[in-house]
Amino acid sequence: MFFSFILELISKFFGLFGYISNDKLYPEPLSKTEEEYYLRRYFNGDKEARDKLIEHNLRLVVHIAKKYTNNEQELEDFTSIGTIGLIKAIDSFKDNKGFKISTYASRCIENEILMYIRTSKKQKAEISMNQVIGTDKDGNDMELIDTLVLKEKDAVDDIHDKTVLKQVLDFIEKKLNKREKYIMNKRYGLDGGNCMTQQELADELGISRSYVSRIETKVQRLLKKNIKK
Repeated sequence: MFFSFILELISKFFGLFGYISNDKLYPEPLSKTEEEYYLRRYFNGDKEARDKLIEHNLRLVVHIAKKYTNNEQELEDFTSIGTIGLIKAIDSFKDNKGFKISTYASRCIENEILMYIRTSKKQKAEISMNQVIGTDKDGNDMELIDTLVLKEKDAVDDIHDKTVLKQVLDFIEKKLNKREKYIMNKRYGLDGGNCMTQQELADELGISRSYVSRIETKVQRLLKKNIKK
């Protein structure tokens, strides 16, 4: 599991695995005097002082992680991610920021967790659409998204007015070869007909679905580069 790898790295460099695994072993937060002492040492390049600052702010990581968790597995994951945010906070903290480490670290920890949550949701959506459901006649994986009839996709999503549409149509007509032009027109119904899936086009043209996909991706990239919005 990815988070186990993160924990292993953290424990290797900071000896923190026991703290993350057992709530009772979290070290107490540093007093103001202690924090100032370790900060002075840290700013002078003392690696052990840096580790101390990280260790004694782990309770803060768990406190923030608990706000976003529904179960023990999520707590472990969010604590791991939050610890990365804490490490980033300590590494980027400057004495002239005008506030305590915990205040600054809280923002970094929370941002790291929220970024992970957003990324996870996006990945789950992408995974569901890119689930392999079989193979085509050439033995290539077929994904769920390949079987859907799409009205818009990627660069074509940017066709929001007639000016942009005209640019797209002109580009397809003048810059693409016969096969590329046919595939794009049929995939997105740009010739006034119904949209076709990659597999439908592959069957009609007697080519592989993956070849249709490569052509489509190539044209999308060219459209993004050449069309002025």
